[in-house]
Amino acid sequence: MSKMLIFTAPSGAGKTTIVRHLLVTFPELAFSISATTRQKRAHERDGHDYYFISPEEFQQRVEQDAFVEWEEVYKDLRYGTLHSEIDRLWKEGKHIIFDIEVKGATNIKKAYPDESLVVFVKPPSEEILFQRLRERQTEDPDSLAKRIARAAEELTYERTFDYVLLNDDLQTALAEAEKVTREFLAL
Repeated sequence: MSKMLIFTAPSGAGKTTIVRHLLVTFPELAFSISATTRQKRAHERDGHDYYFISPEEFQQRVEQDAFVEWEEVYKDLRYGTLHSEIDRLWKEGKHIIFDIEVKGATNIKKAYPDESLVVFVKPPSEEILFQRLRERQTEDPDSLAKRIARAAEELTYERTFDYVLLNDDLQTALAEAEKVTREFLAL
């Protein structure tokens, strides 16, 4: 049976770095590509990083119950996981790995309780997390303030997930993520 390995954390905690490492390390894994209404960044590719769709198309898909989960993460910015994406990857015989925000992780776990493991990537401290977000320099001041406020809220979800992975030292966190993956997938 195919499984779902869900990595969640506030922005800046390191979940994307960990997920990318696991994708290289375990060929059994395939990345679940989320749909979003946000604008594509210069380095991103549609159908690879995200499925970039219009707000109108996103709403149509919500009404058609096409999403396992979706969330308006920031005002007018929606993200979601399509049922068709899960079906596509499972038909390929892959285990699915997610890099997703905490509410989406909660909803996928509810939809697939027996097939999924949710790993919360915990930053060393709130202060270090906020510093990482500021150092990215990908946001204007208003957007950064919203991201920091959301990250603070998301940190409160830590105890609601199956496993907490401290990302204090990256090499240690990567090794622990590999161990959790091997055990969950029974490799």
